[in-house]
Amino acid sequence: MEACGLHCTKIKNISVKIENQVIIKDVTFDVHCGELTMIIGRNGAGKSTLLKAILNEIEHDGTVEFIDMKEKKNSKIKIGYVPQTLNIERNMPTSVYDMCASYISDKPVFLKKNKELYEKIKANLKLFGAEKLIDQRVGNLSGGELQRILLSIATYPIPNLLILDEPVSGVDINGTRDFYEILSNLKDKYDMSIILVSHDLELVKKYADKVILLDKGVKKQGTAKEVFDSKEFKESFGF
Repeated sequence: MEACGLHCTKIKNISVKIENQVIIKDVTFDVHCGELTMIIGRNGAGKSTLLKAILNEIEHDGTVEFIDMKEKKNSKIKIGYVPQTLNIERNMPTSVYDMCASYISDKPVFLKKNKELYEKIKANLKLFGAEKLIDQRVGNLSGGELQRILLSIATYPIPNLLILDEPVSGVDINGTRDFYEILSNLKDKYDMSIILVSHDLELVKKYADKVILLDKGVKKQGTAKEVFDSKEFKESFGF
């Protein structure tokens, strides 16, 4: 499916300074609908800081705008987020239903299970092939299973922009393949814009529609081939 071309998230001049130290400066790029934009860079390049700024979790200069060409207006952006890690104890008694319900419902999860909400959550999990996990304990999930659950939470309701921070770190090969298939389906079915930070350059080559090379600022952007063949890439990674 071709992207509709009617929605765009504009990251404009994002800068972060902590105690007079510049962490990132004037980061600017667009993320188009139906596009997987993958951010790469050496350790300390500012990747996680950039995500925190986009999520408005840290003080920063610059703006994040969602442009809706269909409605001909700038709309308030809805962002879904999947973190790199989630600290979960193995003996944690919380079920997948409890976890999902606590995010998407204002009803206390310790009350009697709500049948309507249960079916709603199960239907959403089915989009990610995870409906059979609904009654499982969160602490018993594999890394790949947990990422599916976090994806289902982050995309309910469907966001304008989905942000993922190294989401398959620690996930096996089959889980990684399944995860990227799910992302491809999200792009196609919902025309979703996705930003994903990755340290795995082979995955970037295989799946990215667009690559941003970050080193405090945007050093290069384009297709994976354009970025990987550039002198900026070789300088950043010391090749």
